[in-house]
Amino acid sequence: MNKFAAALIIAIIGLLFFYLGLPVISYGFTGFALILIALIIFYIILTGFAASGKKLVTNFTGLHKALFAIGGLLIFYITLLPLIVSAPMFHARAYREMIGKVHTGKEIANHIAPISINKARVVDEELAHLLGEKILGSDPALGSKSELGEFFIQKVGNDLYWVAPLLHSGFFKWLNNSEGTEGYVMVSATNERDVKLVQQLNGKDLKIKYQPGAFFGSYTKRKLYFGGYATTPLDDYSFEIDDTGKPYWVVTKYSKKVGFGGNDATGVVLLDAQTGDIKEYSIADAPKWVERIQPISFVIDQLSDWGEYVHGYWNFSNENKLMITEDLTLVYGDDGRSYWYTGVSSVGKEESAVGFVLVDTRTKEATMYNQSGATEYAAQRSAEGKVQEKGYRASLPVPYNINGIPTYVMTLKDGGGLVKMYAMVAIGDYTIVGVGNTMRETLMSYKNVFNMAGNRINPDAADNRKTLNTVVQRIHSDIKNGNSFYYFTVDSSPKIFIGSSQLSNELPVTAAGDSIRISFDTDNEEVIDVSTFDNLAIGNKK
Repeated sequence: MNKFAAALIIAIIGLLFFYLGLPVISYGFTGFALILIALIIFYIILTGFAASGKKLVTNFTGLHKALFAIGGLLIFYITLLPLIVSAPMFHARAYREMIGKVHTGKEIANHIAPISINKARVVDEELAHLLGEKILGSDPALGSKSELGEFFIQKVGNDLYWVAPLLHSGFFKWLNNSEGTEGYVMVSATNERDVKLVQQLNGKDLKIKYQPGAFFGSYTKRKLYFGGYATTPLDDYSFEIDDTGKPYWVVTKYSKKVGFGGNDATGVVLLDAQTGDIKEYSIADAPKWVERIQPISFVIDQLSDWGEYVHGYWNFSNENKLMITEDLTLVYGDDGRSYWYTGVSSVGKEESAVGFVLVDTRTKEATMYNQSGATEYAAQRSAEGKVQEKGYRASLPVPYNINGIPTYVMTLKDGGGLVKMYAMVAIGDYTIVGVGNTMRETLMSYKNVFNMAGNRINPDAADNRKTLNTVVQRIHSDIKNGNSFYYFTVDSSPKIFIGSSQLSNELPVTAAGDSIRISFDTDNEEVIDVSTFDNLAIGNKK
């Protein structure tokens, strides 16, 4: 084959490889080098051999020899060079320092936001997907041409939502609807009845044109690649909406810090899911509504390396090695910022944590709280054991600050993935468990168990307890699941108090006008569970 025809074929094949493969053209990446090696091999096969009678003879020219040399360099680039410049055995310290300075915190309860029980996250990603499928299935025409994408959790205003785009269900669905799918689904993370299919914005139809389920130029990665980011590594395509509901793909821009390894976020790129407009920001300048600048995979790798290489690479005795306990969970701090949360345990000890880490999802600032407690796994098993006869399974726990007590909150679901009960487990001691059919019952059960434990988890918890001598204004009883609960109001307080007959035998015989002494934990609830109850009008009391 003549050289011009061979070059034309190679050029066409090369364009296809780059168009479909979208390799990052930059040092530290091997995809483009593999394509070049393949193209060199094809060219040599097409032009480097000639037929001589019945034999095939080589016809190598100076160009072929140069291509052999370039191919050899490329093979070295993708094999030996990464080992030299990136292998942990040579660069353990660099990998350990990727996470940056890990600050030491005093009390994790001071960092995790106090929360009202009606704001606790009770809908996880699995349940959000079930609820999203249900609302999508309610419109057969829409459900036949679209499918739910991945759900991402984020704050929209002051509320927490799972948000997922509608994606094309196949090539022919995309071909018939190439202007985009019809909106996105929002599922409240705190209320499973709050499910929305958003198809309009400011009176105009929403069309998610750029998405992972699209083809050709509407494919998100290809849109960015040929939009000026062929030489820029991008990762973690997250679907987020701004405070007005406008949909974007939030993509992390990163670089390699240790040769071919050590991925580290350097900025963020916003791709308008409707128009395809592209904007790039540094970490410091990113819009406030953008929460996930630090990809969870990057943080997991960096935390794992920080715990693994504490004494370098050659540490066969595992001395002082640490490991993260579970996948990272997105939580919100007392400062309103979002954090990746995980427990940290010694290598080989999966039940107990030696501390907990919070990593800012925007800046990557990490804080380690050196306090022992239960791992997420241990808390899940403890909650499941409380209702083992029902066979429920616990969702991934979310840490909250409840009356100054670091607490895991989780749901207990049946085999179909539906929430049946709720559970709270003390992070400091996973034997302290409260379960209930509602969050209110769960909170009461948890506080009762905690109080009976004599505050052995947190000796300072008594500092948050208030004692009140007052007079009952009104009182009313209610029976739930065979237990009697008494709701009452008192003078000088707008709150409603609640206590069970198990708390005090004097509650059932208390009437309006009786003088009482109660103690309770100060919290954010409108209905407050009392810790102790004493009717001063009964017996000889002062």
